[in-house]
Amino acid sequence: METQNKNRTFYRTVKIDGSDIFYREAGPRDEKTILLLHGFPTSSHMFRDLIRTLSDHFHLVAPDYPGFGNSSMPGVETYDYTFDNIAAVIDRFTEKLGLDRYSLYMMDYGAPVGYRIAVKHPERVECLIVQNGNAYEEGLREFWDPLKAYWKQKSKENADTLRDSLLTLEATKWQYTNGVRNPEVIAPENWFNDQYLLDRPGNKDIQLQLFYDYGSNPPLYPKWQAYFREYQPPTLIVWGKNDYIFPEEGAHPYTRDLNNIEFHLLDTGHFALEEDGDKIAQLITCFMAKNTDLVTRHPEVWDKCAVTA
Repeated sequence: METQNKNRTFYRTVKIDGSDIFYREAGPRDEKTILLLHGFPTSSHMFRDLIRTLSDHFHLVAPDYPGFGNSSMPGVETYDYTFDNIAAVIDRFTEKLGLDRYSLYMMDYGAPVGYRIAVKHPERVECLIVQNGNAYEEGLREFWDPLKAYWKQKSKENADTLRDSLLTLEATKWQYTNGVRNPEVIAPENWFNDQYLLDRPGNKDIQLQLFYDYGSNPPLYPKWQAYFREYQPPTLIVWGKNDYIFPEEGAHPYTRDLNNIEFHLLDTGHFALEEDGDKIAQLITCFMAKNTDLVTRHPEVWDKCAVTA
């Protein structure tokens, strides 16, 4: 049975504050845990291949936020769709699962969710893995101008601009294909799956509320940067450098505040795992071998990564 389940992903749901939080889980619980925090407009689905690849050596847990994927989707009238609340839900989710020590993989929305948790519980965070997740003003460039206008004035006109430009099938497909080396390796199920979920009645209102609340994140950047400087978590940057949403200008500033940082710019776009998933999995394994006691259980990774003990 153990051999059968070695690389099997389990699809589970847990109740948090009355809402169902869906999550994917793979790998033995006594391995190093990586908590995988997804971006917009996707879900834990974005980690499906990475989970399978890493489950030999790690315990992987990937939740869907409220309003995303297979988690509950209460309406904006009855639910507080803010990054503060999503982070609080995921924090309680980790406690319910008994995850008291983990590394954070953060992409896009995963960054403001994960950094809120890291600042609250620095003792729980072993390492950071950052893939196109912003913590610096330098990373908010031209793409963000319509969102900044919405933060400044939450009008119907500004909301309609975002609805028409960011919540359509064309926009969702663009997020997956813009900046990639070869669009023919990106499965169309990605954008069809995401758009199906975006098109559920009431979901676009949820996304517009989160677009507005994203404005709460930049004021927290100094606090997150202070966390980097004080606690110095070992950090792996694996950044799609051709991403127009979170361009590489947002990646470089991490090197100012973090001493133990491994920095990789990948020749791909926003959803870097779709084109460079195998490479990212290899970088994660070798990074964790250097910065944790992973090799006490898996000494073979030294040879795999050409690391000298």
